[in-house]
Amino acid sequence: MSRVTTADEENGTLHTNLWVSSLNEFKSLRVVIFCGMMCAFGIILNYVATIRVGDFIKIGISGIPNQVVAYLFGPAIGGIFGGALDIIKFMLRPDGTFFPGFTISAILGGLIYGTVLYKKAVTVWRVLLAQFLVKLLVNIGCNTLWLNMLYQKAILVILPERILTNLIMLPIDTIICYAVLKAADRSIRPMFRSRENG
Repeated sequence: MSRVTTADEENGTLHTNLWVSSLNEFKSLRVVIFCGMMCAFGIILNYVATIRVGDFIKIGISGIPNQVVAYLFGPAIGGIFGGALDIIKFMLRPDGTFFPGFTISAILGGLIYGTVLYKKAVTVWRVLLAQFLVKLLVNIGCNTLWLNMLYQKAILVILPERILTNLIMLPIDTIICYAVLKAADRSIRPMFRSRENG
């Protein structure tokens, strides 16, 4: 007697397949090489495209390689890439004391971008959702907690400035990310499409 599959079971299978598919991307040498190139690009952007505002806020576009990798290869590779790049950037350009919380934040960012964007059409609303979740859960949530733990600054003192900055950057980062991912979809993704179809 056949059993009817419930919606929850189908969703669970879908999420499992998403992670398995993402991990399988690492079997391709082309993907590994591309991630290495994106890592180098992220390091360069960290040097030339990051501005510090006050003691607790950094604004820049050095997260673009993370977003591209998570979009192309999914949450598993996005998380691994984000964490590895965070450690490498700190080793090459130490910015204060190393704190593993920020590496966790980088991993979470990659997981969120990959979960929301991987194998899905690039739309403004989907990119906005990914940006909003990262800003709310990672930037405002986790990173504020890490700053509190690291510098013993009261959360209520630093939180308003962080909320305002992230609200201002949300539409800007959404537009930039959307434009970059659309370009990646046209010019980079076809290089890996033969693997998806094969």
